[in-house]
Amino acid sequence: MRSRSSESHYLAPGIDQCVKIVVLGPFAVGKTTLVGAVSEIRPASTEERMTEAGKAVDTMRDLSDKTTTTVALDFGRLTLTDDIVLYLFGGPGQPRFSFMIDELIQGALGGVVLVDTARITDSWDAMGRLEEAGLPYVVAVNTFHDSPTYGEAELRRSLDLAPSTPLVECDVRHRESAKKPLIALVSHLLSRPSLEPVS
Repeated sequence: MRSRSSESHYLAPGIDQCVKIVVLGPFAVGKTTLVGAVSEIRPASTEERMTEAGKAVDTMRDLSDKTTTTVALDFGRLTLTDDIVLYLFGGPGQPRFSFMIDELIQGALGGVVLVDTARITDSWDAMGRLEEAGLPYVVAVNTFHDSPTYGEAELRRSLDLAPSTPLVECDVRHRESAKKPLIALVSHLLSRPSLEPVS
């Protein structure tokens, strides 16, 4: 974890750990919503309206009511404890913007991968990118009301999760629920013997 710099005077007194976290997952899984729900500052977003040209190249199955999309990143900040603040970087979900992910994970200490159980395999790419970068992560199942429900063991098998990788459920529309994967990730990071940001 990186110590607070002299320039971060806008943080609450006592904050001495600043942690960069990336929030990844497929298109329309709830990344922008999660960042917006937990951020204590007005989140920065690069959401743009979907165009007919974009719909021609993006996977839109069962997502016809989706009208906006992140084209670069979402950014928010959350003071998690008296001495730890998280900087959240949500990445785009469409394959055509995937080059942004490599940039976003630079300097990150961990990641959250959001999953919709109606399209579990769509989250494999985000998991693979974090694993290739050597970045610890948690998997968070966003509980869409119309998506199937599975037990933890079945989800772990479907996602091919390592036993040590945390798996949580949350509703990213609600602040306290959306904080669950972030709390799980920080606990996971603190349990590791050593931790270095991706360079």
